Amino acid sequence: MTRRMRLVAPAGALLAGCAEEQGSLAPASPDARAVDELLWVMVSLGAVVFILVITLLVYAGTGRRRTDENTGDRDDATPRSQWLVIGGGVALPVVVLVPLAVFMLVTANRVAPTGATELEVRVIGNQYWWEIEYPGGVTTANEIHIPARTPVRVVLETDDVIHSFWIPELGGKTDMIPGEQTESILEADEPGRYLGQCAEFCGIQHARMRMVVIAQEPAEFEAWLRYQAAPAAEPVGEQALRGRATFVETGCASCHTVRGTSADGELGPDLTHVASRSTLAAVTLPNTRGNLGGWIADPQSIKPGALMPPAPVTGPELLDLIAYLEGLR
Repeated sequence: MTRRMRLVAPAGALLAGCAEEQGSLAPASPDARAVDELLWVMVSLGAVVFILVITLLVYAGTGRRRTDENTGDRDDATPRSQWLVIGGGVALPVVVLVPLAVFMLVTANRVAPTGATELEVRVIGNQYWWEIEYPGGVTTANEIHIPARTPVRVVLETDDVIHSFWIPELGGKTDMIPGEQTESILEADEPGRYLGQCAEFCGIQHARMRMVVIAQEPAEFEAWLRYQAAPAAEPVGEQALRGRATFVETGCASCHTVRGTSADGELGPDLTHVASRSTLAAVTLPNTRGNLGGWIADPQSIKPGALMPPAPVTGPELLDLIAYLEGLR
């Protein structure tokens, strides 16, 4: 790897910090609104309980203790302190916690992944990226496309350790357990981009195991799905042709698949249409020419601990690889 590429890779990681943020306080789906309502109910009740408890403490603390007329002993069990125990320790928890428990059960039922859906996709968690499989053999990575205003069932699996699937603006998190399948529902009110995150610590690059849900108008989504089902585009130009040969001969093909070629590796993401994705390395970097080169040349400088090794290529071979991958749209 050249000195120039060693400088490019960390710079790309810094630029990624300018990406959009994620959060759960702007719900954009029915499930997310149900969770948001529960959050504000809990915050409101917590505030009320806090005020009432402080009021009872002040009430109890300002009373005088009774003195026995015969012995002169002072009795700490004043009527005020008794009311503190009864009100703050018994009545208040019952009045607050019982309705809250009922509301929580209702909310859990609202967000349960039940009922018929028009589309089902499979999401597999890996250290530290996401594999997405659609009907018809379409496989992509880290970017989940869905039709807007349409419930989509997401079947969740993991190939290694425990992960957790969470798109804050579209709903609550769902754990992914090795050897088991769990499910979630994605439904976006409007077209847009919704950032997500692995929400269960899974290793050194857990914080950079991100994803993005891209909600599209149904017709646009269908067109995208048809396009993704096509094999890889043929290289255009001598440099891209050399890049394809380098891709196959240097070991990239042993980890990655490019449909329509001899590359059929399964350890890393499917790269058949990698140039059509907006990000690299699980939403760590924008998908630009410089970032692509930095990621190929020295991934450990960007995501230390990632399972991708540096490509054993010379400077000219790296440029050939970039030209080839940029044509995989």
